[in-house]
Amino acid sequence: MEITHRFIETNGIRMHIAEAGEGPLVVLCHGWPESWYSWRHQLVALARAGYHAVAPDQRGYGQTDCPVPIDQYTLLHLVGDLVGLMDALGEPTAFIAGHDWGAPVAWHAALLRPDRFRAVVGLSVPFRPRGPKRPTSLMPQTPDSHFYQLYFQQPGDAESEFEQDPRRTIRQLLYWGSGDPPRRPAGAGKGPAGMVPRGGGFLNPLDAPETLPPWLLESDIDFYADQFRHTGYRGGLNWYRNIDRNWELLAAWAGAKVSVPALYVAGERDMVVAFQGMEKTLQDLRHWVPDLRDAVMLPGCGHWTQQERPDEVNAAMIRFLQSLG
Repeated sequence: MEITHRFIETNGIRMHIAEAGEGPLVVLCHGWPESWYSWRHQLVALARAGYHAVAPDQRGYGQTDCPVPIDQYTLLHLVGDLVGLMDALGEPTAFIAGHDWGAPVAWHAALLRPDRFRAVVGLSVPFRPRGPKRPTSLMPQTPDSHFYQLYFQQPGDAESEFEQDPRRTIRQLLYWGSGDPPRRPAGAGKGPAGMVPRGGGFLNPLDAPETLPPWLLESDIDFYADQFRHTGYRGGLNWYRNIDRNWELLAAWAGAKVSVPALYVAGERDMVVAFQGMEKTLQDLRHWVPDLRDAVMLPGCGHWTQQERPDEVNAAMIRFLQSLG
């Protein structure tokens, strides 16, 4: 099954998409720091199962436009991009799946436009309802360290670190975020998961892996590295810089629930599952997503769910989609 590529115009930007197959549309939203390529295994599997699978490079990534203003990367922009993608394809409705940052995009697409998005699959990151306080005000920090999303807030800091050697950056991030290392990253340091030492940078405590796990090839690293050499890391980091702005913009949907059928899949060794407050979020998931059909936890799997365990993720997604008729 061949994966093909083209460009479409949506929401004021030029977007690159990878696609395969014919049938009901399934939109696949990648996370950070990735691209359409993170869905390479699902594009083929979904096409063979009778679906039209489309994985865009989202705003700020790959061959898609990367607007300069930071405020052009809100969830409303990202969901709007996908509605425009569907319009460009002539599709009134679609199924949607997202991983990492792509999961909040997918969850909110289903929340905001249930008339367009018929069902949702969230990988790694569960749906989190809007809370009473600005999200960054609740993120953990100590005199010696702070949550990595706080480190990402200052424009230029993380870019300077990650762009010194884009290939080394992506190699370390994919390896240490997976379920394969014998220990969790030293960068997690003391305290809650996801903490970054002040003044030390995100990558500094992470050893460069000598060998890669079987699911990750050097050619995969090459692909991602080439893309980030071209785009830099700024576009993807700007998504994090809109966390509080998203909270402001979504005030009208406070207390709203995701009403469409849903599936959640995560790895038991995913660092996201260990984040502060995540245990309660997972416990409350069925309250906020009342038509959650299943929540699948993959033993030994880390953060890069659909890349680490493609066969299991493909089977779960296709089973879920086929159950919807």
